[in-house]
Amino acid sequence: MVAAGVLINGRIHQVEYAMEAVKQGSAAVGLRSHDHAVILALKRSPGELASYQKKIMRIDDHLGIGIAGLTSDARVLSNFMRTEAMKSKMLYDRPVPIFRIVSAIGDKAQVNTQRYGRRPYGVGLLVIGVDDTGPHLYECQPSGNFLDYYAVSIGARSQSAKTYLEKHYESFAEASVDELLVHGLRALRDTLQQDKELNINNCSIGIVGKATNFTTIEGEGLQKYLDLLAEKDAAGGGTGGTEAEVTSDEPVAMETE
Repeated sequence: MVAAGVLINGRIHQVEYAMEAVKQGSAAVGLRSHDHAVILALKRSPGELASYQKKIMRIDDHLGIGIAGLTSDARVLSNFMRTEAMKSKMLYDRPVPIFRIVSAIGDKAQVNTQRYGRRPYGVGLLVIGVDDTGPHLYECQPSGNFLDYYAVSIGARSQSAKTYLEKHYESFAEASVDELLVHGLRALRDTLQQDKELNINNCSIGIVGKATNFTTIEGEGLQKYLDLLAEKDAAGGGTGGTEAEVTSDEPVAMETE
């Protein structure tokens, strides 16, 4: 007897559909060094009369997330993470360890892949945080899997960003936060359509470090880093050296990023 939604070869359709929702979301990039972890995300506007969707969320002073996929599902998961962080402070008088909260998210997501009447969360999370063991960067998938990374990207055209990150990741460990952000902006730029450019409206940044609480940078605060990117490129730092993927970036009907 085969369970509903599962093929003979073990594939689960609902999980694959949820993964596709992540691929349709606007891109997010994460990087970490020995001292900092950063997230950079593209913001998408549903229309000319609408504001840009929020892509980076603060969970606690030492913890934040970037999303690609359904913002409604991301809101549910972010509220769960805030509750877990608050429980840790109340019960143990300490910030929640990053692995523990990421593991809790994985368990919560996995339950929806095995119980009748539920669907997987259609959102991918990049989780950055700092604890006693240093900075961390995790990717949480709709299947319940979570992976620790030096650098990673998710969302539409993310393979172009991954190609750049794979080429340069060995320099990230000793990089300053400004250098990390320049690398992140270059990777994020590779995910754009050819007629688009990064600007203060369609991009946002999250930073956390051993001596830095989680901070979100948007709007005018981004101009400093966009100017730094332009200076590095003009000085011969180069771009990503990767070509944008020829894939559609049209949002699906349920996508709000």
